[in-house]
Amino acid sequence: MKRGKLITFEGIDGCGKTTQLRLLERVLSERGIEFVSTREPGGTELGRKIRSLLLDGGKGSVDPLAELLLYAADRAQHVSRLVLPAIAAGKLVLSDRFYDATTVYQGSARGFDLKLINQLNELAAHGLKPDLTLLYDLEVEVGLERTQKRSDGRPGAPAQPDRLDREPLEFHQRVRQAYLELVRREPQRFRLIPAAGSVEETFELTVKEIDRILTEDEVYVFR
Repeated sequence: MKRGKLITFEGIDGCGKTTQLRLLERVLSERGIEFVSTREPGGTELGRKIRSLLLDGGKGSVDPLAELLLYAADRAQHVSRLVLPAIAAGKLVLSDRFYDATTVYQGSARGFDLKLINQLNELAAHGLKPDLTLLYDLEVEVGLERTQKRSDGRPGAPAQPDRLDREPLEFHQRVRQAYLELVRREPQRFRLIPAAGSVEETFELTVKEIDRILTEDEVYVFR
């Protein structure tokens, strides 16, 4: 049995990555491709509890160091209990955020030492690296506007902005710039996808990148 693949979806809040992942789930199901869809934080039972602790509440309600360590705890459980077994079984794993989010949010935006962040990421991820990371890039102001609209009472979506959504503009700008720096540092792993267009336009770009990596392996057929 061939090893599965890990594809991660990253970007600033409001970039549309979760929508793209959901659209991809539908297409993969139609093609009969076996996959596991997950997220960080919250991909396991323990992770869902950690997610609530991390994202509920107001600004300053979680100490920055506690925040960093909780994300690491979520990832350690997530990778060992869900991601690695799925990959070993030859499945495709789609993850809404992975360790790059910790690098940019807790490292670059919060100011923790990046060497420490990298060591913690490697430990928590059990040395696992994504086969492909899709970065949905968008102007920060546009992303925050989308996030606000998403929480303004859309039918069936009464969610309020989470704790990180309420960070100041400068915080989110640091996050975006840090993501772009990761693309420059790891061009082989990352694919930069402009996310300012329509959902359909963005999905066309998403499918192009997914098609490229899946057709590298005979196990997957994506036509």
